[in-house]
Amino acid sequence: MRPLDLAVLVTTLTGFVLYGLWRSRGTRDMAGYLVAGRDMPWPMVALSVMATQASAVTFLATPGQGYVGGLSFVQFYFGLPVAMVVLCATLVPLYQRLRVRTAYEYLERRFDGRTRSLATFLFLMQRGLAAGITLYAPGLVLSVILGLDVRVTCALLGLLVLGTTALGGARAVAHTQALQFTIIIGAMVLAFVLALRALPQGLGADDALAVAGHLGKLQAVDTHFDPRGRYNLWAGLVGGFFLQFSYFGTDQSQVGRYLSARSSRESRLGLLFNGLFKVPMQAFILLLGVLVFVTYQFAPSPVFFDPAGAARVRAGTHAAEWDAIERTHAAMGIQKRAALTDWLDARRRGAGVSEPEARLKQAQAGDKAARDSAVALLKAAGPATNTNDTNYVFLHFVLTRMPLGVVGLVLAAIFAASMNSTSSEVHALTSTTMVDVLERLPGVMRRGQGGDQRELLWTRLANVFWVAFAVLFSQIAGRSGSLVETVNQMGSLFYGTILGLFVTAFLVRRAGGPAVFFAALLAEAAVLACWKLDLVFWLWFNVVGCVLTVAFAALLAHLVPAWRAKPEQLPQRPLRP
Repeated sequence: MRPLDLAVLVTTLTGFVLYGLWRSRGTRDMAGYLVAGRDMPWPMVALSVMATQASAVTFLATPGQGYVGGLSFVQFYFGLPVAMVVLCATLVPLYQRLRVRTAYEYLERRFDGRTRSLATFLFLMQRGLAAGITLYAPGLVLSVILGLDVRVTCALLGLLVLGTTALGGARAVAHTQALQFTIIIGAMVLAFVLALRALPQGLGADDALAVAGHLGKLQAVDTHFDPRGRYNLWAGLVGGFFLQFSYFGTDQSQVGRYLSARSSRESRLGLLFNGLFKVPMQAFILLLGVLVFVTYQFAPSPVFFDPAGAARVRAGTHAAEWDAIERTHAAMGIQKRAALTDWLDARRRGAGVSEPEARLKQAQAGDKAARDSAVALLKAAGPATNTNDTNYVFLHFVLTRMPLGVVGLVLAAIFAASMNSTSSEVHALTSTTMVDVLERLPGVMRRGQGGDQRELLWTRLANVFWVAFAVLFSQIAGRSGSLVETVNQMGSLFYGTILGLFVTAFLVRRAGGPAVFFAALLAEAAVLACWKLDLVFWLWFNVVGCVLTVAFAALLAHLVPAWRAKPEQLPQRPLRP
């Protein structure tokens, strides 16, 4: 990495940490640490909510997802705007009225402590693992830049996150996120402009879109219903709605962001802004990946984007075979460029395009064969080698195709996104550990003189624990394929069941704690069975978990009178709190 880019990167990251600590001065107790005094205005809430969801996975792996699968992944977010409206009408006013610090406090009031503990356990499990994935993404970038082991770079980034969250708390997270997210969006817009400029001379944006459309990268909506299909309109609208409603309504990493707002109105405005802005933003980032794809149809590209994997093969006994594969890949690239150039020329003149299309298909088949051979060699080089390089595509483009100084800025944006999301996740894990675990253990959080300082110390110790947990899990996150899919798939294993607990609290008035507790266990078992047996696409896990939790709770409450809710536990109104 060039010295100027490295200087931009280091200066920006250091500035983020110092800014967050400066804005958090005055945090002296656990309430200030967890909910920032409940005085955040809605623009700060909106930026913090969006920054929490938009991790380094979004800005590193999503362009790679666009490179591989085109715009189809945008369907994943189609249920988000509806989820925001329903959330603003139900859970947000409830949380604000009850003045809870975590979402799971409500479950004990409505059901019992055991149900609250179950929801807490499910959240801590899935969010702790997700924090490792979001930490791995920038660790991967830093390992490529500095040539260090990814375990070392993940540990270094963990220390940066710790510097913001353990010392500053919610106020530091929110203010740092607002600054970081603004820089991130600016950097992505700049990357988009530079991706357009990286196209070959004479190839305009309309030509690039024509090539992308011809190669199947611009199909954003698939109306075919297939419960096992990867991305389609129905999975996005229905499964995406359940996932987003659960994420924003019951995941403490998001709930904690809008609990710090001044009022229910401020929380709602922040969430509705996110609902309007998120889908266009994701489509824009996917389109950036599509532009990178088009660029590499006219420019040389590696047969495998992960430089560490390629270096491992070159250093082994298969070096000669790898060199032959790279030569084949380069030759197929030349043929693809020639065929696409002729196709564009024929298209402009209104002439027949069948002949260049045939040559293009032949070159694509040869390139795919070379790619498959490269993957086979990677597997032969070591069984643990990651053969999915989707996460490296955009990184390769940034490092090789962007000008001096801009590389450091874009990488700083990716790191900032990681600090945004990981800081929020760790802060949420800490908040839940304190409020839903340690405070409920007898003798741990003793009151009396110095109580506030003791609580704050416990809070920071919990923070250190969860950062260490994320660093440890990040070591295996890179073997899971596309990070943007992995983090959402992992959440989908638990989100439906957690959401089902809250929906049951509103809809199944007779259900008591034992009924909903065992219903959630049965529903979670069903979700895990769907995952292991590959019965449906993972977006539908959220629907399965929620619907089965509600259905089983209603059935158990009907069959076992002792498991019904006591009169004082019933919600005042079925739907609107």
